[in-house]
Amino acid sequence: DTTILRHAMTDTTLSDLVHADKTTPSIWPGLALAALIAALALALRYLPGVGMLSPLILAILLGMALRNTLGTPEVAKAGLAISMRQILRAGIILMGLQLTLGQVAAVGWVGVAVIALSLVLTFGFTTWLGRVLGVDAKLTQLIAAGTSICGASAVIATNTVTRGRDEDVAYAVACVTVFGSLSMVLIPMVEATVLHLGPDAYGLWTGAVIHEVAQVVAAAFQQGDAAGHTGTIAKLTRVMMLAPLVLALGLLARRRNEGASGGGAPIPWFVFGFIAMVGVASLGIVPEAAEPWHRGLTQFLLAMALAAMGLETDIRKLAAEGARPALLGAVSWLFIVVLGFGLVLLLGPGG
Repeated sequence: DTTILRHAMTDTTLSDLVHADKTTPSIWPGLALAALIAALALALRYLPGVGMLSPLILAILLGMALRNTLGTPEVAKAGLAISMRQILRAGIILMGLQLTLGQVAAVGWVGVAVIALSLVLTFGFTTWLGRVLGVDAKLTQLIAAGTSICGASAVIATNTVTRGRDEDVAYAVACVTVFGSLSMVLIPMVEATVLHLGPDAYGLWTGAVIHEVAQVVAAAFQQGDAAGHTGTIAKLTRVMMLAPLVLALGLLARRRNEGASGGGAPIPWFVFGFIAMVGVASLGIVPEAAEPWHRGLTQFLLAMALAAMGLETDIRKLAAEGARPALLGAVSWLFIVVLGFGLVLLLGPGG
């Protein structure tokens, strides 16, 4: 009887293992689909007129197009979840290699003050206005982060602690894309025809207020190399402030959750990886020849994450958000542009 029972238990265990192997979804189809879309987004930026959009924005647009026309295959779900979590965090960590403490020093304390004040005041204003307009708190936080820091990258990094829906991420990315593109076109026109700030002040202004890195580069270099370099360095300094913001939001979310339910939101440990990579880059031990490779890998991983989010985004739910979040994004955009201009005049370098 004991022998029979042992065989029965063994058979049951093996059967369960075989059944589990058959029912556990594979992550590879989803990872392959996200990678394919990311690769296509990276290739499309070389087309005329498309280069102004970052591969991250192109990736989420392609993912949304596929999701809302042909649909997202069920077999891809497990891999897409990995893309939106582990792959995303890996991309944010690697992004730290593109930033150095020397860049902050190059901006100077006045430039850092302009950038930090623009960021903090814009984030606070957007959060307040979102409550006034009745916009969902999570969507408000994503729009605030995208506007005040670095566009799509800030949106997806902030969502690791905000935990908004995929539609919230898509809406926030849409806002920073539209209004950042308007800044890229309008700010150089206003500078050339009305303001004449000079290269340093103009470059600092663009770096402190325009949403995406690619948009800053496009706008700043229109006024010459000096303005372009200042704008790019100012923008990268602003991107570096992503780490303390995400950490602060994570700690606040954890405190709220502990008070409400006894549980806690996870601490975004990957941010410390980002900070560590900034330290590595600042030491100058990464060969210059490796820069195109780690920069390209970073963009690819982040594009995979946004492709996965696009593949999970239902445009009908996106439209259901209504016009109030768009109004929030527009007012927040105007706020940071005007505020940054005022701070540059008050504190910034001369022409």
